[in-house]
Amino acid sequence: MNPKVKKVLVGLGALVGGVLIAGGAYAYSLVHAFDTSVETVYSVPVPVLARSTDPAVIARGKHLAEAVASCATRDCHGNDGAGGKLLEIGPIGNFQGPNITPAGIAAVYTDGELARLVRHGIKKDGRTVRFMPVGDFTWLSDADVVAVISFVRSLPPVEKPNGPVKVGVVGKILDRRDFFPLDIARKIDHEKLEVAPAPEPTAAYGRFLVRLCTGCHGEHLAGGPIPGAPPSMPVPLNLTPHETGLHDWTYDDFAKLLATGIRKNGKAVDPMMPSESFGKMDDTEKHAIWEYLRTVPPLPFGSR
Repeated sequence: MNPKVKKVLVGLGALVGGVLIAGGAYAYSLVHAFDTSVETVYSVPVPVLARSTDPAVIARGKHLAEAVASCATRDCHGNDGAGGKLLEIGPIGNFQGPNITPAGIAAVYTDGELARLVRHGIKKDGRTVRFMPVGDFTWLSDADVVAVISFVRSLPPVEKPNGPVKVGVVGKILDRRDFFPLDIARKIDHEKLEVAPAPEPTAAYGRFLVRLCTGCHGEHLAGGPIPGAPPSMPVPLNLTPHETGLHDWTYDDFAKLLATGIRKNGKAVDPMMPSESFGKMDDTEKHAIWEYLRTVPPLPFGSR
């Protein structure tokens, strides 16, 4: 081999090797940071809130759990609260919502501890919950948190073991890069929780409800591939008023999507979208979301 060519190849090999080593060290640092963070014990006090046995309060909690927080759905804690279906996301991890009935988590948590879990993403032992999308509904008022707890307490007890909540290496890296929240308590400002206004069909209330969409559609709601997600994961669409999004949609088109899971073009939404819960939203919630979506900047698809 020509000495000059050999020298170039050796140099390239050293460069590639250095890049791989640096990349591996960076990935290791992110994984280590995740593992360290999830062992943090938070000093957030347990709220002084207690369940209600008022049927109206329980009914409100049922609505919130089914339509807003999406807790009592097959993809989360299951329709009976005893645990949802297993969600396998490749190297990101495997997740299954646990049993929250009075024979499961509800049996060992106090009302205040459940309230802290719902509002701060902190478990009974003071450490973060993983994967549970608490950031989507930290804005619930005290009354609504009490309603959710009251509904959970009213569920029939079901004896069923909890499934896995296992974060993979890629999941840990994506969490630390703020692409895919899994270390939940780390992402919440525990000192400044913003509470939503009273439910009204306005953009002001819709701004909080739309947090339910940002985990998939991105902070700017413009959709696009979720960074690091496996190819099998569907690509979220654009929810902004851009021509690649909902520019030519009407409220009726949007309401039909939520109610039936059918888009304006007649195609069904991907099963990953929580149509089961969105279909149970009331008119106030649907109008509020729509009003807010009309106020966001029109961004091209993929701007997330």
